[in-house]
Amino acid sequence: MGILKEFKEFAVKGNVIDLAVGVVIGGAFGKIVTSLVEDIITPAILTPALKAANLQNLSELVVPGTAIKYGNFLSAAISFIIVAFALFIMIKGINRLKRKEEAPAPEAPKGPTQEQLLAEIRDLLRKQQ
Repeated sequence: MGILKEFKEFAVKGNVIDLAVGVVIGGAFGKIVTSLVEDIITPAILTPALKAANLQNLSELVVPGTAIKYGNFLSAAISFIIVAFALFIMIKGINRLKRKEEAPAPEAPKGPTQEQLLAEIRDLLRKQQ
């Protein structure tokens, strides 16, 4: 029974649930980016190259006489750049929000210095004598 209790405590921790949500959202985001790259950006960028090579699909870009498909590599590289840029923008925005939340509290009004307090104490002691 101890293992089930430990597993339940582990599974319902905030970090594990946050990670699961991140994985699901990341999968969906990956599909969106893949579609954006393969269906919109890559054809727009590589259409002239495809027409020059008399090809209809990026995956048909191969080194003649080999099985090297550099068209697929170009698609993957463009996809990586877009994902990296999107994450950069997202993290930059999150950091900006954190900076606003962590704005330094206004400093407390400065009181007398230690020397001033000691001088006041000295003067009070002299008056008492």
